[in-house]
Amino acid sequence: MTRFNKRERLMLILAAGFIGIFFICQFVVFPLIDKREQLQRTLLAKSRSLSEVQKLAMQYNQIRKQSDSARDRIAKSKSSFSLFSFLDRTAGAVRLKDRIAYMKPSTSAPKNSPFKISTVELKLLSITLDQLVSYLYKIETANNTVHVKRLSIARTGKKNDLLTVIMEIESYKI
Repeated sequence: MTRFNKRERLMLILAAGFIGIFFICQFVVFPLIDKREQLQRTLLAKSRSLSEVQKLAMQYNQIRKQSDSARDRIAKSKSSFSLFSFLDRTAGAVRLKDRIAYMKPSTSAPKNSPFKISTVELKLLSITLDQLVSYLYKIETANNTVHVKRLSIARTGKKNDLLTVIMEIESYKI
């Protein structure tokens, strides 16, 4: 066996130390740093996901409250309520009964829904804008969950001051 002098031994120890430090850095320190950075990125992504889920939960709760409120209003409406007769009475109240060209009632029950939808298509001939606004106001402010689904307005008459209106009105029942 050869003996190394002091200087060579020092160089071998330093070389072994550098190699040891290199392996420790390469296989211990750098992977720990990479893992920490990956965990920080994951934490940031999860935080964003959590805030998005919280926003969606708030939106869901708002929609749920609105749905419950609408369901309560529908449940509180009279079971004897008839959309057709309501529209006829309202037209009489605003003096439009003689302007009704036709009223076509229909009823549907959507699948997987506890509600029944009553629809009436109504055509009014030669009415003024004030009469139309008054009639729509009475319909929309009723406590019977009635709303106008579709509205078509056309001018008629020689001076174009009269209107022909076709509207589709809906009401819900449980």
